[in-house]
Amino acid sequence: MRAESADGVLSVVVPVYNEAPTVSTILAHVLRRPEVKEVVVVDDGSTDGSWDVIQEIAAREPRLQALRQERNRGKGAALRLAIPHLTAPFALVQDADLEYDPDDYPALLAPLLNGRADAVNGVRGFGAHTAYSYWFVKGNHLLTTLLNLLFNCYITDLLSGYKVLRTELWRRLNLQSRGFEVETEIVAKVLRLGYRFHEVPITYITRSRQDGKKIRARDALRIFAMQLRVRFSSARRLFGSEADLEYHRRRQMELAGRHPLLSRLRGSLGGREE
Repeated sequence: MRAESADGVLSVVVPVYNEAPTVSTILAHVLRRPEVKEVVVVDDGSTDGSWDVIQEIAAREPRLQALRQERNRGKGAALRLAIPHLTAPFALVQDADLEYDPDDYPALLAPLLNGRADAVNGVRGFGAHTAYSYWFVKGNHLLTTLLNLLFNCYITDLLSGYKVLRTELWRRLNLQSRGFEVETEIVAKVLRLGYRFHEVPITYITRSRQDGKKIRARDALRIFAMQLRVRFSSARRLFGSEADLEYHRRRQMELAGRHPLLSRLRGSLGGREE
């Protein structure tokens, strides 16, 4: 199967809360990537000068759209504000804290461009130099295992910050979370709709609490509660009364028909590649 060109296919959402020391650095790396069509930055009520930095960059960079929440409402609320502004075929969330490397965009986009998936999850390889703490890693493993049991799936890294979805799918998730549990809401709702995630390894450079890491142990309870809510709530409650669930069934049939072995066989027989 012939992959589409990757240039200009990606919208990047950057939620920012008190990241003045790092936001200009991460935006410079994001904007240098040819895959990026636009960057939607949402300042989540920062009080450290982050908004001033964002406005300065937006004034000279036409691809950057700056949005602001007057008070801190959480990562999930920032994503909900940004989603209606996305115009590229695919979109991902880029944290502003330098833990995730935009040079991983080509690997994350490859399954989407090849027509093999509508959802991609970046998987962190935890080691001595990449783990914030033992309990952080094991807590992620536990929450990931609970999700796999509830949804009968095999996700490797639930709380990874790199999730790339087709933009149309982002719009249909009807996200409701305000805080860090939004990462789980995204994964659980994609699974609930019947999609499979394609997973790829990514670079991960952890930071410490002193560096500004914000997730706390109490967030684990909200994350598990979100898993239960998505697993056992009605589709109407999760996706809205006007959700077109038939769209997702049709889309999954299209993805199944783009199996790489089937496509290569059609190509070898002289058929036109998709």
